[in-house]
This record gives sequence, C-alpha cells and structure tokens, in this order.
Amino acid sequence: QMQLVESGGGVVQPGGSLTLSCVVSGFTLDNFSIGWYRQAPGKEREGVSCISLTSNFYADSVKGRFTISRDVAKNTVYLQMNSPKPDDTGVYYCAADLGACTRIATTPMDELDTWGHGTQVPVSA
Repeated sequence: QMQLVESGGGVVQPGGSLTLSCVVSGFTLDNFSIGWYRQAPGKEREGVSCISLTSNFYADSVKGRFTISRDVAKNTVYLQMNSPKPDDTGVYYCAADLGACTRIATTPMDELDTWGHGTQVPVSA
C-alpha cells in the first residue's frame, strides 16, 4: 500500500527557514515523481515543486527560495523553504505520481496516484 507522511511544519518567521519531509512507503522513489502542493487559506491548491529521477520543477512563486531534494535510502523527499514569505502560508502536501514532474505543474493533486494528509506552515512574525 502506497503511503506518504509529511512532517516538519510549524510557525516560521518571514526570512527564516524550514524543511519539510515526506516519508514514503509501499513504493520505490526512483519509479515515481514526488511533488509538493500547498493550499493557502481561501485559495486553490497549487503545485509548488516536484522531483523525479530525471528532473525537478519549481513554481515561479518559490523558484530561488525553495529547494527540493530526496534521499532514496531513507525513502524521503525534502522541501527546504528559505526566506519564506507570508504568502507561503498554507497546508503543504506531498503527492506521488508515475507521470513526469510536468504533471505537478498542471494537474490537481487529487488526480495523482496518491498523496499525504498535509502539514501546516504558517509564515508569521
């Protein structure tokens, strides 16, 4: 059974840093693209980053500030959030898909193969 569990959320100050983790089980990271989505209060969920065996993706809103990485031995994907802004506030979800990372940019999360329950990230002074 495929599972993804997010952790690492919490209050972070603007300009600070925070690293989210997504631990996966039931499948091999090399065979799937893993994406991070977020849903801000009152807004639609959006894909912000993705990593696969062959490519990465970043939304324009986080490019240059967020870094996605993975540790295959630990079955974990990370999202390092540097210099977060209040607009980065939201619930962050990780999701897995057999398709390419380009799907994360254009596909609603609930159309992917599976996703986690999310972790809250309030960006506030």
